[in-house]
Amino acid sequence: MSDEQYQLTSKEILEKDFKTSMRGYNQEEVDEYLDLIIQDYDRFSQEIERLQHENDRLIKMSAREMPARAKPSNTNNHQVNYDILKRVSNLEKAVFGKKYADE
Repeated sequence: MSDEQYQLTSKEILEKDFKTSMRGYNQEEVDEYLDLIIQDYDRFSQEIERLQHENDRLIKMSAREMPARAKPSNTNNHQVNYDILKRVSNLEKAVFGKKYADE
């Protein structure tokens, strides 16, 4: 995963120091909140990486299976032809009667 996409890392968030002022925010409350953000940030990064690996694995698996599915086997083709001929024969019998099929 490329860090160029993100402006902050969890380490940068952790190490960020804010200037304090007389009427500023409660520093402990800000630190606790930033800790939660860091945890979520790390979880999201891990999940993105896991999903990218899963996606790569599925693409590779799909590429390996694709040629096998693309080639029709001769036995399946033969079976399909036989089924079609049998259906045509049954249709002839139904349309023209048994007499036509016996000739």
